[in-house]
Amino acid sequence: MLGPVTARDGAGGGLRLGGPRHREVLARLLAARRRTVPVARLVDDLWEEPPATAVGSVRTFVAALRKALEPDRPPRTASRLLVTRGPGYALRPEPGAVDAWVFEEAVDRAGGLPPAEAVPVLSGALASWRGPAYADFAGARWARGERARLSALRLHAVERRAEALIGAGAAREAVPDLDAHVTEHPWREDGWQLLATALYRSGRQGDALAVLRRARQVLADQLGTDPGPALARLEQDVLRGADRLRGPAEGVADGVWSRAAAAYESAVPARSPARLEAAAGLLRGLAVTGAGGLDAARLHRTAAVEAAERTGDVELTARVIGMYDVPAVWTRVDDVEAARAVVRAAERTLARLPGDAPEAVRARLLATIAVESRGDALADGPVPSVSAGREEDPWRLRAGRAAREAEAAARRLGDASLLAFALNGVCLQSFDRCGLAARREAIGAELVGLSRAHGLAGPEVLGRLVRLQALSGLGDFAAADGQAAAVEELAERHERPLALVFTGWYRALRAAVSGDADAERAAYGRAVGLLEGCGMPGLAAGLPALARLAPVVRAGLLPSPDGFADTDWGPYRPWVLPLLLLGGHRRDEALLALRAAPRPPHDLLQEGLWCLLARAAVELGDSGTAARAHAALAVARGELAGASSGLLTFGPVSGFLDRAAGVAGRSGGA
Repeated sequence: MLGPVTARDGAGGGLRLGGPRHREVLARLLAARRRTVPVARLVDDLWEEPPATAVGSVRTFVAALRKALEPDRPPRTASRLLVTRGPGYALRPEPGAVDAWVFEEAVDRAGGLPPAEAVPVLSGALASWRGPAYADFAGARWARGERARLSALRLHAVERRAEALIGAGAAREAVPDLDAHVTEHPWREDGWQLLATALYRSGRQGDALAVLRRARQVLADQLGTDPGPALARLEQDVLRGADRLRGPAEGVADGVWSRAAAAYESAVPARSPARLEAAAGLLRGLAVTGAGGLDAARLHRTAAVEAAERTGDVELTARVIGMYDVPAVWTRVDDVEAARAVVRAAERTLARLPGDAPEAVRARLLATIAVESRGDALADGPVPSVSAGREEDPWRLRAGRAAREAEAAARRLGDASLLAFALNGVCLQSFDRCGLAARREAIGAELVGLSRAHGLAGPEVLGRLVRLQALSGLGDFAAADGQAAAVEELAERHERPLALVFTGWYRALRAAVSGDADAERAAYGRAVGLLEGCGMPGLAAGLPALARLAPVVRAGLLPSPDGFADTDWGPYRPWVLPLLLLGGHRRDEALLALRAAPRPPHDLLQEGLWCLLARAAVELGDSGTAARAHAALAVARGELAGASSGLLTFGPVSGFLDRAAGVAGRSGGA
């Protein structure tokens, strides 16, 4: 409701609700908040001049909505969600299933929390807005009251979040949002008061006074009124520095940060190359703080590397590139062009390094190349189709060699931090074939041992996530559970929120292998929510769709066109398309799609994608593709397809192998 009206299933996939009238019926019933809406009222709300068939049309819309919202409901059983009550209908979702209701509950709950605890609650609530409430029914009479109420509550939440930030001693953080808030809603005097207070507590008394005077001018020009007594009193208090304006003492870390930043600004010249190294260090820390930090680090990292190259100082450039040793656990890069730019810069810098350059500097460049070249991101050309058979991957040979050289150098030097970075590259280059989960489990175990011996928090989280993935692929979920618990404890202690995205998805995988379909749907619904704004598009793109497909494949079924219409498959579409076409009884097209599909990428889902191709080849009797899939998967017979991702599974690889063997003309144990 907080934006265009949409509905999603438990795994986060969009539901096909029908045309605009279907969605308007859904929205109107949601606006009634579980109360019954008579059919006559629905007719009046939907049409200015109802046609003679209006009542019948409403019933048709309701029937279609019931089918869309409860696709698994057995025939001739009553709906438990969209119910008939007396002369009308009522929609009765759980409170947590409607974004507007969740938003209201969060705002209400935040009112009883201390400021520091209220901030994340209100931030999460405000992040759920995708646009104006009921955005696609802005002109509907029935929506006006709800739109106005929710919009007013949102403005209230923006101001209460700012108030909580100020109360928690984080006044500086409140300023940008408040400035935008009063610009868009200049009549809200509470917003002006909060902005002036935040500026004053940030040490900007002059700016606070300027804001209050701007408020006076805006209110006079736009509303023809003077500021209320509260704003007038605040202006006097700011002028004389009243005691009541002094907020809570600044946190110890905040104070140190402010003083150190100010000292650096005054001590280091504005054009000093040293600033580039300092910036690179900040970006490394920023990248692990959460989605916004990761996005910002990715953006500014490329700029820092380019700026370092422009100085002409090769060793400075090498240090700036190599300083970004942020642990990477997913095998698809988030920004291919940025990764390519960093790798090319690292290769140029390696070629220009003098012979007496420190070995550690050279090794960090090599490790950077290995990490940023993961998957097929740095492919020199199109990945060959699966029908082309075996091919050479020169870009992978270069990246694999870089990983091994970096590891060898780190071991010679006895540098624990460098070895952890190099092992990250070795792990990400361990996908030259299927069935290497055991190798990655060993790499993860070494990372954990190294990190614990040397107090390296980030690499320890990485090592445990690598072990979680590998153990999942091997089907050892008891051991993987221990790694997940350790990651969650480390994430809380060392403020690594992005790690919890992976453990959240692992919990969904555990529900899937337990065989409880309801628990699986609920768990994946929660997991999909973790992807929103996580800052990792390489992970998020297409993943919810694969999660919805997985139980269909495990059940030995084909995906139905209706069940997966308008689904965003992201980068995984080429390997899913043959099954989608088979599900639509389009065998000729499916065969063409199968033979045109690219070879699955060298990444955490390669076994799973090979299994999808094997399944399609079996259905189509394509012996050539079945043989290639069998050859690729044979070494992974004991693994679970896709589970090495730690996110989802299509079932045991052995089942796909045995069926492919028959079509390929081999025995099941070939």
